[in-house]
Amino acid sequence: MTTIDANGVTLGIESFGDDGAPLVLLAGGTTMLSWPDALCERLAAGGRRVVRYDLRDSGESTTTDPEFPSYTLRDLAADAAALAAVLGGPAHLAGIGVGGMVAQVAALDHPGAFSALTLVGTRPVAPGPPDADLPDHDRATMRRLFTRPMPDWTDREAVARFAAAGAEILGDDPVAARELAARVWDRTPGTAPAFHTANQLGMVFSRLDCAPRWRERLPGIEVPALVVHGHRDPFFPVGNGEALAREIPGARLLVLPAAATAIPATAVDEVAGAMLTLA
Repeated sequence: MTTIDANGVTLGIESFGDDGAPLVLLAGGTTMLSWPDALCERLAAGGRRVVRYDLRDSGESTTTDPEFPSYTLRDLAADAAALAAVLGGPAHLAGIGVGGMVAQVAALDHPGAFSALTLVGTRPVAPGPPDADLPDHDRATMRRLFTRPMPDWTDREAVARFAAAGAEILGDDPVAARELAARVWDRTPGTAPAFHTANQLGMVFSRLDCAPRWRERLPGIEVPALVVHGHRDPFFPVGNGEALAREIPGARLLVLPAAATAIPATAVDEVAGAMLTLA
């Protein structure tokens, strides 16, 4: 892992594969560790240079004030384009969760920077209430998830337990979530709750908006696109992925029957194989 300066900020990155191979850029959702190690390694074995990176206010990237962010989704999209240029793009850009929102805006605002687009577990509108035709978060699941007491953020083990319990509520693998939370905790740049919620929960991004709206612009995406969505996702139900695939010309929809919000280990080969067919 290292850092690169792009678009006036510092971005934490990690690279896999041959530096001369076609570039796949993985936007974190919010940290780079949202992308499984095994997927990065599988893409690299398929002949790609894979670079995963932290969004601002997470991991090794520039941290300002997660409670009062001074940037927008469009700024994060510009980060992706600038990073692709520094790394010698164009890049196959992939985003997961909020990183998928960043990736959509980046592909629209900076089309020359990207050769393909993969969107995982995301939706075609900014944080906040969705459009009337899009399914919102499952209310019962969200109630269980967000009414829990917060952990002691200075206690690594307590944070890992909190993440594992949240994964069970969402339908993800609690063992994998526990391990991931511990790794994210180790990379969080401060002990204050705001830093940990930005890294572990990504709550900073619920404060971001994007103007103008980008959903109506999706038919203008001209690069090959793949939409991956968990059939059991209660956070962004699968109808959001279906809408993306309908509205991006020629996009392929890959629904993972046993998946919720994360890419499970059992789906890594299928997801990597689909991504490798794009570019």
